[in-house]
Amino acid sequence: ILAIIYSVLSINKVQVNQDITSYLPADSETRQGLSIMDEQFVTYGSAKVMLTNVTYNQADELVSELEDIDGVKQVTFDDSSDHYKGTDALFDITFDGTEDEDISKQALNDVKDTLSDYDVYVSTEVGSEEDSAESLSKDMNIILVLAVIIIVVVLMLSTKAYLQIPVLLITFGVAAILNMGTNYWFGTISSITNSIAVVLQLALAIDYAIILCDRFMEEHETLNAEEAVKVALSKAIPEISSSSLTTVSGMVAMMFMQFRLGYDMGIILVKAIIISLISVFFLMPGVLLIFAKGIDNTHHKCYVPKITIVGKFANKTKYIIPPLFIVFLIAAAIFSNNCQYILSAKKSNAKIAEERIEDTFGKSNQLVVMVPKGDYESEKRVLGKLDNLSYVTSTLGLANVSINDDYVLTDKLNPRQFAELIDIDREVVDVLYMAYAYNQEQYGPVFTGVNDYEVPIIDMFLFLYDQYKEGYVTLDRDLDDKLNTLYDTLHDAQLQLQGSDYSRFVLNLSLPVEGQETYDALEEIRGIAAQYYGTDNVVLVGNSTSDHDLESSFASDNIIISVLTALFVMIILFFTFQSAGLPVLLVLTIQGSIWINFAVPALQGQTVFFIAYLIVSAIQMGATIDYAIVISNRYLQLKKEMQLKDAMIETLNQSFPTIFTSGSILTCAGFLIGEIASDATVASIGVALGRGTLISIILVLFVLPQILLLG
Repeated sequence: ILAIIYSVLSINKVQVNQDITSYLPADSETRQGLSIMDEQFVTYGSAKVMLTNVTYNQADELVSELEDIDGVKQVTFDDSSDHYKGTDALFDITFDGTEDEDISKQALNDVKDTLSDYDVYVSTEVGSEEDSAESLSKDMNIILVLAVIIIVVVLMLSTKAYLQIPVLLITFGVAAILNMGTNYWFGTISSITNSIAVVLQLALAIDYAIILCDRFMEEHETLNAEEAVKVALSKAIPEISSSSLTTVSGMVAMMFMQFRLGYDMGIILVKAIIISLISVFFLMPGVLLIFAKGIDNTHHKCYVPKITIVGKFANKTKYIIPPLFIVFLIAAAIFSNNCQYILSAKKSNAKIAEERIEDTFGKSNQLVVMVPKGDYESEKRVLGKLDNLSYVTSTLGLANVSINDDYVLTDKLNPRQFAELIDIDREVVDVLYMAYAYNQEQYGPVFTGVNDYEVPIIDMFLFLYDQYKEGYVTLDRDLDDKLNTLYDTLHDAQLQLQGSDYSRFVLNLSLPVEGQETYDALEEIRGIAAQYYGTDNVVLVGNSTSDHDLESSFASDNIIISVLTALFVMIILFFTFQSAGLPVLLVLTIQGSIWINFAVPALQGQTVFFIAYLIVSAIQMGATIDYAIVISNRYLQLKKEMQLKDAMIETLNQSFPTIFTSGSILTCAGFLIGEIASDATVASIGVALGRGTLISIILVLFVLPQILLLG
């Protein structure tokens, strides 16, 4: 009770991280680039807003309305095909704050209200994390309620007394609360882990409570309740512990992933399983005793049927199924290897809007290029070369921001040119240039004259503004207003495009976010910048670089997950069965189910989100190997007492209730998550988990028995 109170009070302390890129390896370019951007640059929130079925004049009249909204910095719209096509208009809106700040979120809401009479599609990251988190939280609450209903239905079919059900639900409910309340020990956890952990804990760990409950029912037939609990515990603890070890090993394998989302989910689920064990070993015995009389009075028939026919089928096909399975296994491995993995996935209104906008106005993939700051000439050359690339639709950097028809911000001007540009007395400008040279410790112009001394426009403007604010320069009212207006524009550009160590270029590419063509383009862009700055000094950041980094870590993570999970499970099984051959057969069966699982989308021509593959591979091996263990254990015991044929029939009849209960819960939980979750990452994990569990059940019932008989 004390632990429950502590956990309930601690649930709201958990910090949830919505940013999946923060789990990239620390040495990945995207992770390093995002850190530099956070430290050195201001990135204003933005939105692409498309109106359909409007005339150009209607759209043009809306620009001033949108610009008047508090929090809207800029609205870009013109009659080019980039902004108006057919009867569709596209506004590029920039907000006064970052995508996480309230001013941007409120402005976005006001934009939507202003355009509420039109058919509107909005693609933006402003407030998207909160929206998706809130949506996902609602989804998971629905999933949890439905999962509990499914569990109750399954338990009503598979238990022998109705009051076993509240015992199981209390045990699991306490374990879930304890796990959620202790998540804050790890500081921050991912939104994916936070949303899916309870359902996965329920699906993975309810077995342990069922095993103890079944043992209690068996012992209680001949012993009183207290003695039955003691004997049941002594028999169930070794069985539950060995079962949990294989599940934990799958979670531990996830923790070795370079992509740290695996560690995040792995460690929370390991804790979930340990807490579930503690609840079963220390809480459930007491709850069983409290409900013992009620259990005695609510006995009912177990509705899970015997599957004698499956055992007879196994005996008749023991020479046919294993060789067919090997052929099937090889084919599944090949198809699984050809599965197309995607690195970014969304399933939201924003994604629908983004696709609609791209269909009308073409793809727009933003890329940031960061280079060491200070060399404006090199910046100008790099931007010029990047602008000439066929797939680059726009470039933005200090070196190509126009100040009028003649100059860009980084052009160097002498005092005469600068005086003409801002319409200020030449004598004042000469003094200003001398002060600037002295400030920069460039003493030559101070002694020889500043007539030919050239300074970049942006540097001189900002220096002039500093001197003006400190009172060293006085201006008339018109110049005062002009300088303040220019300063706001220049300072804004500087915040976005120049940091303490780096300059930033923002490119828009007409390329998809992921794919070899895009990755080749990234290398071409890097090569152009590297000509002037060196490869080690060029940093690229964007959705494409994030996906490229994810793809790089995916290859190694895939091997780590597959090898470590299989290795850990085989070691556990080796000591469990004291056999070298049996662990290989069991792991091969479950590995076969994993290959078949991911061969299905390959055959259907569908893509799989790579996170789903990695996480489900570990969970499927760790959790469904239990089904193979249950059958193997029973068979090894029964074959000492009866003929092999009869032993297998009896094994399947005795094992099926356990496999049916656990497997149907995990399968239903997976498919529920896949069907209901609005977050595509979570949904893809659910679908793959549900399908994988179902395939594992089929293999352990219709293939493993034949392998055991043949062996």
